[in-house]
Amino acid sequence: MPTGKLHIVPLGGLGEFGMNCMAVRWGDDIIVIDAGLMFPEAELLGVDIVVPDISYLIENRQRVRAIILTHGHEDHIGALPWILSELNVPVWGTEFTLAYVEDKLEEHGLLDSADLHEIRAGENASRQGRSPFIPSTLRIVLSIACRWRFIRRWVC
Repeated sequence: MPTGKLHIVPLGGLGEFGMNCMAVRWGDDIIVIDAGLMFPEAELLGVDIVVPDISYLIENRQRVRAIILTHGHEDHIGALPWILSELNVPVWGTEFTLAYVEDKLEEHGLLDSADLHEIRAGENASRQGRSPFIPSTLRIVLSIACRWRFIRRWVC
């Protein structure tokens, strides 16, 4: 197993409903798990959506290797257009999730430049470059089809 420290950086969704987005860093590699938005409460009058603060990702853009989407709910994919407009990185998700993503990215004029990759439950995503992250999946039950749990495997 590689040595070093694993850094978990919640960018949203911690202690709130929505805006699920977390950066996971090992050495010089960062992956982002989910890219969700949040619909504001009444006290944010005039605000339509709230997206995660991605300043950490922008500051570390050369380290961000991929975005991995666990499923197609808005609180997990809704902020993807705003993130991809700043970071051009591969996006991994199930066929069902990526169908939602394609519509969303087309609406924002980002589909042609997006690097989308399908992963099926029980499969491993291809390893690109020297990244220590290989996302593996495990199907779970939720209120949306093709939901999976991300499993982190170390690469030695």
